[in-house]
Amino acid sequence: MINIIWLGLIVIAFLVGGFTGKIDAVTTGAMTGAKTAVEIAIGLIGFMALWLGLMRVAEEAGFVKFIAKMVKPLTTRLFPEVPAEHPAMGAMIMNMAANSLGLGNAATPLGLKAMTELQKLNKEKDTATNAMATFLAINTSDVTIVPATVIGIRVAAGSASPTEIIGTTIIATLCSTIVAVFACKFLQRWKMFKIQPASAGIPSGGEGGRS
Repeated sequence: MINIIWLGLIVIAFLVGGFTGKIDAVTTGAMTGAKTAVEIAIGLIGFMALWLGLMRVAEEAGFVKFIAKMVKPLTTRLFPEVPAEHPAMGAMIMNMAANSLGLGNAATPLGLKAMTELQKLNKEKDTATNAMATFLAINTSDVTIVPATVIGIRVAAGSASPTEIIGTTIIATLCSTIVAVFACKFLQRWKMFKIQPASAGIPSGGEGGRS
């Protein structure tokens, strides 16, 4: 779908440029934009290499595990249907901790591992559980303490104060995560969002429901 949208924008731009007699401006803008994109991408290499290296050291030193341990009491409340010592819980906590530090590369395999483990607890294999839906919502809107990628882009673009967005990023992602969790928990209580198990002819209730 995103490819279709981009193609549509390109076609519209050229059509408008052609009808208005400003096709040269469209071509120049496209070339200038491509040049700027390459310059920013190359400028990101040094910053991202430094940051990911530092975070790798922090990860090896146990900092990510420390954060995971701190948030464990909260996650047991967010995912009451997942046993506290189950591998899925550990993978979810580690994924959220890695995301909060901007460790996207480390967070991705942990997220896949978490979903795999959650599927093992799923009795209705073709439908996401409440825990799966909640985890996906949190993973998408996860609280970000260090927005490394955005800071890197600002550095590459010549920002005078590239780290000034940290405070607002924390507030924005905290709000988005709260809304995401609230939406999941709220919708989980609606009868229309619960399925009828194949083994029974009545909707499942309580924590056994599905999002």
